[in-house]
Amino acid sequence: MIAERTHERLTPELLYLLLGDPADFEAAIAGARAADLAEALVQLAPEAGGKVIAALPFDMAVQVLDEPELAHRRVDFIEHVPKAALGALVDAMSSDQQADLFRELPEKERAHLLALVDAPTREALTLLLRYPPKTAGGIMTTEYVSVPSTFTVEQALAYVSEVGRSKETIYTIYVLDPETHTLLHVVSLRDLMLADRTLPVLQCGNRRKPLEVPPTMGREDVARMISKYNLLAVPVVDDDGHVLGIVTVDDVIDAIVREQTEDVQKFGGMEALDEPYTQISFGAMIKKRAGWLCALFVSEMLTATAMQHFEGEISKAVVLAMFIPLVMSSGGNSGSQATSLIIRSLALREITVRDWWRVALRELPTGLTLGAILGVIGFVRIELWQRLHLFDYGHYHMLVAMTVGAALVGIVAFGSLAGSMLPFLLKRVGFDPASASAPFVATLVDVTGLIIYFTVAFIFLRGTLL
Repeated sequence: MIAERTHERLTPELLYLLLGDPADFEAAIAGARAADLAEALVQLAPEAGGKVIAALPFDMAVQVLDEPELAHRRVDFIEHVPKAALGALVDAMSSDQQADLFRELPEKERAHLLALVDAPTREALTLLLRYPPKTAGGIMTTEYVSVPSTFTVEQALAYVSEVGRSKETIYTIYVLDPETHTLLHVVSLRDLMLADRTLPVLQCGNRRKPLEVPPTMGREDVARMISKYNLLAVPVVDDDGHVLGIVTVDDVIDAIVREQTEDVQKFGGMEALDEPYTQISFGAMIKKRAGWLCALFVSEMLTATAMQHFEGEISKAVVLAMFIPLVMSSGGNSGSQATSLIIRSLALREITVRDWWRVALRELPTGLTLGAILGVIGFVRIELWQRLHLFDYGHYHMLVAMTVGAALVGIVAFGSLAGSMLPFLLKRVGFDPASASAPFVATLVDVTGLIIYFTVAFIFLRGTLL
């Protein structure tokens, strides 16, 4: 039967075709996971995707709309979901995913959809949309379990059992002051289950001050805290100590995956993509890549200018031109290595902007040592080729080998130093350090590398080839 084979691979085409037979469609999705359905849906046209969502059982449709894989297509699909069902679906979504959906909607459509949801959802969205999407307030959910400090363990467990189905997570319970509603204590469901049922909930679990974050904290800092203390969730509180929501570990993972994707794309020398690669339009792709590519091309023109400046030296000692790609690429590679290390260390808070001098003192001898290693290899290569008669570098081959070796020391050292300092400079002036892309660093080192190379050549070859 067709439906039985769909469990092996639920392709988007087959999923859409099965809509014509309700029995086959129901059988096909019966054993499917929400993530698999979302993965298949993103490949469908908006109208087809909307029809599939409308045909799904309500609970499954909500789970699919909550999937991060569908985030970039939700707006397209909901336009083709009947308005009678749309309000209830959005109401049932987790609050942080609701906020993401509304952020992507045009202003006019946002107002129409707000009118379809109930009042509590509108209030939660009003709160969540106050905060940028890359902050704790922007990724938090308002679906958490809280109890007053006057509750006993038995009362708290009964309340969790009563409201648990409507909450995103019930593994952590937040104990509030019954009068001021400020956060007093955090207790895990495990501690509640193991405690004496008559014990006041305020005396259950660890009595240390609860860990909490402000709504304006960056999502990377929130992720770092959750990782450091092995938390399932962390409360987001305002200046008065009131709990606004919680950030769960799965929300942090989704946010960090997006953040790291943006950083990797920036590091490749382009703007971060707003959509998955296979879904972004041709025009948007050109726009994201052309700007940086043109900037790098203009920067590379400085390399051509530098070579024109040394045209006389090149014409006198043509053999020097053979090693220009070698020395330039070595400097760019060392700079890219240093940039990668520093960007990641800054992201992990292993170093701060104030540590620039420590990094410089570390990278300078590192660069000199690496340059010396490459310099020896370059020197040996030239002399070996000369001795084996594989190539004739001329009467002054020893001086040429010494020029290349010494130039590599200087260029690699400069590349390491420049590559390590650039992220600090960008962060100091307010830019994302990830913008210090490998192509940008390589371009910077190319120009200075030429100057170093021909300066060293002038020192070693003056009076002979020059």
